[in-house]
Amino acid sequence: MSILKSAPLKTFLASARRVLVGPARPLTLVVGNESADLDSLCSAVLYAYFRTNAIPNTIHIPLSNLPRADLALRPEIAAVLRYADLTPADLITLDDLPADLELSETSWVLVDHNQLTGPLAKFQSQVTGCIDHHVDEGKLPSGISPRFIDTCGSCCSMIVEECKKLWTEEMGVDPTRDTAIARLALAPVLIDTGNLLVADKTTPRDVLAAKFLSGKLGPGFVQTDYYNEIDGFKSDLSQMSLRDVLRKDYKEWMDGGIVLGTASSARGFDYLLVKAENKPDVLVEAVKDWSAEKKLDVVAVLTIISGEPFRRELMLWGISEKGVLVVKNFEAICGEKIGLQQWKEGVLDGDEAGYRRTWAQQNTTQSRKQIAPMLREIMQAMTDE
Repeated sequence: MSILKSAPLKTFLASARRVLVGPARPLTLVVGNESADLDSLCSAVLYAYFRTNAIPNTIHIPLSNLPRADLALRPEIAAVLRYADLTPADLITLDDLPADLELSETSWVLVDHNQLTGPLAKFQSQVTGCIDHHVDEGKLPSGISPRFIDTCGSCCSMIVEECKKLWTEEMGVDPTRDTAIARLALAPVLIDTGNLLVADKTTPRDVLAAKFLSGKLGPGFVQTDYYNEIDGFKSDLSQMSLRDVLRKDYKEWMDGGIVLGTASSARGFDYLLVKAENKPDVLVEAVKDWSAEKKLDVVAVLTIISGEPFRRELMLWGISEKGVLVVKNFEAICGEKIGLQQWKEGVLDGDEAGYRRTWAQQNTTQSRKQIAPMLREIMQAMTDE
């Protein structure tokens, strides 16, 4: 009998942890991107769970791509895990990786990204599969399996599509297990699509996934209530410092020796200014300190303001000489497409320590999924010159 049919998620995760620290090699790991948001963490757990059940029943270890301490910055994760009888302590994090793990002892499946970055970048040559909804970086061989890179709101929608047959036809019926899986998978789908109501983020794939998952939760389940609950946790930054806000949902890339860091915030700059005691200099200093800590050439802070109308804001700060050129080129080349309009008469702008500009985005379809590749293309072009 397979591990998945015989064990709940908690037991599966405990078994995966034992395999990780045990002597058996090679290891197969499933990992999301370094922002380690709800979509990445749930995608890794669910895909590893499904693939462990599939023939030949190789244990896939779901790795949360963050230090264990950073789980505390994600109250929405804890809220979703509770529905599956899990806690953040059950998750396997970067802190659990054996320090002596050799490249040759691993194979990796990427979910919610298609290129390893940060401390895991050294394992890129060991990637054997990928399911992702971001722009294809072109770093993966065509022959890996799965190689499922396409557009949709949530990677979990793609996990459901990829594993639906296994779940419905080969795993049998287990209401407790099915409810736990459905809750874990549905939360990111709803969060990443605004409860399926944000047209430019929602695709038919997301709608189909949500319908299928909601069907597993019975007639008493109210989708909007579930969305509002999880979104409330995700948007609550009240107990976080400005540094915590910047590191909660953070991604980093390096192209041609230029380092770009991007921090996404679930609240807008007005809210962040309140946290900064309504002092623009305090907010600017927090961004500067974070950039110095991460040794960045360019830092981007991307915010959203939920509600009607849905809004986006963007701060870009070129710190090094090359970083300044990146930001100025981005402003000239991409400004019209994104609909960049100066935010609050430039109260957060400045030319000290580089070049810093903050905008309201008129084109709210342009999120980090689109803006980061634009910046990276400019970085790469500068390197090629």
